[in-house]
Amino acid sequence: MVTLLLDSAQLEIVLSGAERLTAFRKRNIVVERSSITRAQLTDDPWTWLRGTRGCSTYVPGVTAAGTWRTGVGDDFAVIRAKRPGVVIDLDESAEFSRIILTTRHGVALLRALRLDGGDEPTDVAELAPDAD
Repeated sequence: MVTLLLDSAQLEIVLSGAERLTAFRKRNIVVERSSITRAQLTDDPWTWLRGTRGCSTYVPGVTAAGTWRTGVGDDFAVIRAKRPGVVIDLDESAEFSRIILTTRHGVALLRALRLDGGDEPTDVAELAPDAD
């Protein structure tokens, strides 16, 4: 499962080794907080996949990890099974136009994004511990 680190300037999505492999990605994803236009919870992240599969692994209903190409930019997804998740829409300055993740820390992420955040990256589960 991805780890979400947040500080006053950015959100970092830390991918595990398996997630890096299936998403064909060498580095973590770093998103400037100022480029986040919307973040919302979803019970079914699969419905948010759009476009055509780029560099990614896709097994319907099991896993989706990697890049999807759309007319408005690239989306990045790490989705597993039938788990709830979060959808993060980004402005045109970001590497991706949308990020879709399954995470049990979705509520904590949304609460933490409302906080100013500190200078050091902190796991969102620690920033908003009463969210889960």
